[in-house]
Amino acid sequence: MKNVTFSLCALLCLSIGVKAQDNLNDLLAAGVADAGRFTNSYLAPGTNSAMYSMNNGWFNTAKVKKVLGFEISLVGGASFTGSSHKSFVLNTADYENLQFRDGSLSKEVSTSLGDITGVFAYVESSGPLGTTQEAEFELPTGLANSNINFVPSAFLQASLGVFEGTELKARFLPKVETDTYHAQMFGGAIQHEITHWLPTGEVMPVAISGLVAYTHVSGGYDFTETNVVEGENQRFENATNTWLFQLIGSTKLPVINFYGGIGYISGKSETDLKGTYRVKSGFVSSETIVDPFSVESTVSGLRGTVGARLKLGIFGVHVDYTMAEYNNVSFGLNFGVR
Repeated sequence: MKNVTFSLCALLCLSIGVKAQDNLNDLLAAGVADAGRFTNSYLAPGTNSAMYSMNNGWFNTAKVKKVLGFEISLVGGASFTGSSHKSFVLNTADYENLQFRDGSLSKEVSTSLGDITGVFAYVESSGPLGTTQEAEFELPTGLANSNINFVPSAFLQASLGVFEGTELKARFLPKVETDTYHAQMFGGAIQHEITHWLPTGEVMPVAISGLVAYTHVSGGYDFTETNVVEGENQRFENATNTWLFQLIGSTKLPVINFYGGIGYISGKSETDLKGTYRVKSGFVSSETIVDPFSVESTVSGLRGTVGARLKLGIFGVHVDYTMAEYNNVSFGLNFGVR
């Protein structure tokens, strides 16, 4: 299978889509509606996992920085893939033209995170002089077939105390651009310490704060030169946006501290197949399709985080684990002055 293996979350939403690239002509031959329906079911677990992964590491303490205090962090993480996210049941009754070669009416097939192989389908089309033509193809497998069972993320993050009890945060992944693909990631957050306003806040052994964060990932992959399907300007485009609302609590010890929180995540990912495609259906018939389809997936739900932070002078390190629909681990190296 032709695949672009990008190592960062900003590119992952595209790379999992490219897993289906070799079968694109046959999927489109099944009809735009069928191709879009299959692609949505195939991609959704991967893009949903990426949305959870890209919200790792927004905090490592509830204690906010003093005015002009700052911290610069290199944060990495991973969203783990559960067995329920690796496959879906394809029911041919939901499709206009797609059928299984072995005659099954429904079957468990791979998602973009899965590893199921050897599932063959076919589509029928009308040929010249009233004849019927068939095109058979193998449904795509997923990342687990390459022994990848997580969705990674990595980015730079900076925090700055702006006024009493409040700090601003920004994160980004430097823009990556070549002749065939491009991607970028950025986000911002505000964290406010609630205990700052309590009369006994300074002497309390714990700090409590709230955080609101926004993250954006976008990217594209141009595969025109692969000649998988005849046409022009053929590409995948993805845009993903998420919001995180988090309540955080932490200890206030000199060297090592423990933190945790309860949050709510909401996000939407849109993937478009753009360009012109001259789809062959049999030996002689063909159809030209422009900008075939757009699919989207959404996430929303609660998450809980527990973690620890070790600080030695102006340097620090933290690690945490988040329990949600897609469980996550996050780790970071920090440099800063409070």
